[in-house]
Amino acid sequence: MRVSEALRIIQGAPPDAEPFAALLACGCAPLHLKTFFCAHLQQSLPLRRVLVLEGLYGDLAGTLERRDQSFDAAAIMLEWSDLDARLGYRSAAPWTLAAADIVKSVAAALSRIAAAIGNMDRSVRIALSLPSLPLPPLFHTNGTQASAAELELSCQLAAFASQMSQVAQRRGLAVINAQRLAEESPAAGRFDLKSDLLIGFPYTLAHADALAAASARLLAPPAPRKGIITDLDDTLWSGIVGELGPEGIGWDLNGHHHLHALYQNLLASLSEQGTLVAVASKNDPDLVKNAFTRSDLLLPAGRVFPFEVHWQSKSSSVSRILETWNIGAGDVIFVDDSAMELAEVESAHPGIQCIQFPRSDYAAGLAMLRRIRDLCGKDRLTEEDTLRLDSIRQGAEFRGMAAEGAVSDSFLDQAQAVVTVDFAPSPEDTRVLDLVNKTNQFNLNGIRRTDADWQAANLMPDAVVAVVSYADKFGPLGKIAVLQGCRDGTVLHVNTWVMSCRAFSRRVEYQCLRVLFDRFGLTGIGFDFAETPRNGPLQEFFASLLGARPTGHVTLSRPEFESRCPALFQRLVVTGEKTWTS
Repeated sequence: MRVSEALRIIQGAPPDAEPFAALLACGCAPLHLKTFFCAHLQQSLPLRRVLVLEGLYGDLAGTLERRDQSFDAAAIMLEWSDLDARLGYRSAAPWTLAAADIVKSVAAALSRIAAAIGNMDRSVRIALSLPSLPLPPLFHTNGTQASAAELELSCQLAAFASQMSQVAQRRGLAVINAQRLAEESPAAGRFDLKSDLLIGFPYTLAHADALAAASARLLAPPAPRKGIITDLDDTLWSGIVGELGPEGIGWDLNGHHHLHALYQNLLASLSEQGTLVAVASKNDPDLVKNAFTRSDLLLPAGRVFPFEVHWQSKSSSVSRILETWNIGAGDVIFVDDSAMELAEVESAHPGIQCIQFPRSDYAAGLAMLRRIRDLCGKDRLTEEDTLRLDSIRQGAEFRGMAAEGAVSDSFLDQAQAVVTVDFAPSPEDTRVLDLVNKTNQFNLNGIRRTDADWQAANLMPDAVVAVVSYADKFGPLGKIAVLQGCRDGTVLHVNTWVMSCRAFSRRVEYQCLRVLFDRFGLTGIGFDFAETPRNGPLQEFFASLLGARPTGHVTLSRPEFESRCPALFQRLVVTGEKTWTS
């Protein structure tokens, strides 16, 4: 990105939009780094107006320790000179016999920064960049040989990064991948000595842009793709199974087909981490079934659902898979070796990410593997990620029976379901906000929440937040619903209510309202409803309770609910009951 382009993006921000304040914590003069950072973050948050707050010049740790500013996110761009001024070029401090002292000084500085990060508001999302500029030539060895002091500094930095990775498991902190940054901004083109000495800005424009872009991607990451639909012949494996038979296809290193093995490994890994994997193949179903019994296949059949194997169009297969998964095309990747099949699917399903398997082009193959991983990447894994595939299978079974009118009271009674409602969820539980921001079909109004917005709303004296989990004899679904609102006497005003599509057909939505009415003696519940292009299932639910589809704010009285609530068979468990203030 050029500076002029960055300025146009900043000037084009919606003037009346809700502001998004981001702290830029760096020890240097921010200059173009601030401009690039603001522009990249604005691109990632087009409906907000990004404001970048500057830190204290030459005092990164002091910036992090300040408590006189509030912000939604922070980009911490650490350099060696922030740990000891002698590790930069602007310091006049002598280098003579300084190595041992510098090692101690850096350890103390890292400890101070770690403490400052730990004390920051937990609702603030943080992007951390480790030192990206070279050390000055102050050590006793020649430049080819690493000195003991340099190796010790590297060890200290690695220990600090490891400590931050532990913090990342508990809060919204992400560390920039130094290896990927080095590919996008080679080391030789990062440092500008003239600019550093004259104006205190040490980066070349190219590196400032790369650093800003990486930080913005971590602070406002795109939603990960939820599923991958893959072709088989010359994609998952080399060869045509209909011609060669199940034993004739390959993915072995000796046969120069190992790119297919790497692809299988990637799909298996992503599947274990919660990404759905399905097959869409024009093929003989029996031959494919036999191929998936091979013991050397790296993607087990149990990690794939559903299989669409027949001679119909790929786009029709994709339609049925999306229906089974109950997600939109924009949440999915389709991989095939045929450009024609990719074009046909893309035409029928706008928004789907189509990727061509490159077969014998190894450089393109590596780029493909990394691209798929990037599209599906997540900050952290949750228990629900490991349950997703099994719960999708359950959901397909429930929807199939519902279509046949077979989800009867008797069936639900025998499901041995347990609904757990937690009125005091942990503020560090990332699954809660993920549900709020990624659920579309059963979503009260489509409003997305930042960490800061969510925590502030839940700290109100009469706030209510309920997180709902579900399990039955078929297995657990984990946390599947979130409801948040504010109580006014005997009426609860709900402004957020979402439920995962995995819980459809189980009457969990009725149980959510039942526990609110019964537990707190409510006479009514008001809902800040707004129609969205995708919340049809929630509109249908309200129609079943009110006799008509909602058109705006919805109020449901207790008598209305009681008269229309079907039989509920789940065992109810309530934890962390809210204590109301008068």
